[in-house]
Amino acid sequence: MKFAVDAVLFDLDGTLLDTLPDLLTAANRMLAELGQASRTYAEVRRFVGKGIPNLVQRCLSDDRSVDPALVEAGLPVYRRHYAVVNGDATRIYDGVEPTLKQLKAQGIRLGLVTNKAQAFTLPLLEHVGLARYFDAVVSGDVLPQKKPDPAPLLHACAQIGVSPARAIMIGDSANDAEAAQAAGMPVLLANYGYSEGRPVDTIKCDGVISALPELLRYIERRSGDT
Repeated sequence: MKFAVDAVLFDLDGTLLDTLPDLLTAANRMLAELGQASRTYAEVRRFVGKGIPNLVQRCLSDDRSVDPALVEAGLPVYRRHYAVVNGDATRIYDGVEPTLKQLKAQGIRLGLVTNKAQAFTLPLLEHVGLARYFDAVVSGDVLPQKKPDPAPLLHACAQIGVSPARAIMIGDSANDAEAAQAAGMPVLLANYGYSEGRPVDTIKCDGVISALPELLRYIERRSGDT
């Protein structure tokens, strides 16, 4: 199946970048400062996806009851530690930059829609050298809503100047799939990212990729006006 599009929207963590080592470091520094037990790589991988407040709450509770005051206290601690390590051990997934270059060369506009806070998203994109590829960046605190709400995707399309019906979303979790479907656009999911512990092949989507360059087989530049 081919999708004729004017724009491609991407998730960040788990889709373009492997940020988990830095997220884990910040989480465990926060937990140590709060006198809590540390978390494993596998646990934090399962907690990623809905933004920092959700990550902090999961680290402190693992979906069990937790004192809201402890979560509130943990938020600034986590942000302080993550600001220090953001980008230190993050790596770009194989094939990401060549894929972005090829899409731009075809005249396809690119947007980034992430639940990561803007204070961390923009410096990270600059640090890894990917900022120049995106015509719009919508971070998790730009709007009141986060994915899986469709509002951030619709906002990105408005910034780029394309109809949602002429865009496609590339992500790694049900958050991305549900947001795209509610926004009226197709969605491809990467099976190498962070899906909150849910197998990607159980999530309704329009295709699954195992490396980002595979998406080039699915899309082509739409002809005609936007």
